[in-house]
Amino acid sequence: MNEADLIKGCIGNDVFCQQKLYEQFSPKMMGVSLRYCNSRMEAEDVLQDAFIKIFDKINTFKGEGSFEGWIRKIVVFTALKSSDKRIAKFEPGNLENTSEQSLDAEAISNMETESLLKILQELPAGYRTVFNLYAIEGYSHKEISEIMGMSEVTSRTQYSRAKQHLIKLLAKYGIKRI
Repeated sequence: MNEADLIKGCIGNDVFCQQKLYEQFSPKMMGVSLRYCNSRMEAEDVLQDAFIKIFDKINTFKGEGSFEGWIRKIVVFTALKSSDKRIAKFEPGNLENTSEQSLDAEAISNMETESLLKILQELPAGYRTVFNLYAIEGYSHKEISEIMGMSEVTSRTQYSRAKQHLIKLLAKYGIKRI
């Protein structure tokens, strides 16, 4: 069954198509959800809520851009909404005390996904959210500031501090800076 048929079936509330869509996209979207959540249980709840939204709003997919990207956006925003209740206030932006540092990209690429997720989950929730949105999802600091209700400078600061914190965590696991 191709993607267009799957979407059409889901618009018609075909349970078989909904099941196939879930089976096709849930593993990858679980990875997205895990990056924003503090536990697997919370990530599973976010994923379930996201798929309810996906099935409810699938008729709004216009075919502009990738369908997977549309699904990913729903998962990310569902995770962000879920995390609104638990994220501490962001520290106001100030780039004076932040410094750019590099990581050993080869060592990181050799790590297993599970290990990287575990390390990312050790970041404070605010840092992790901005890091995920910028470094992984590809949002600009301007877009992040609009999504999260913060200034662009705060977004940049949170990202820079997230990287510094990540460097310390990676050093703890034996990955050094270059």
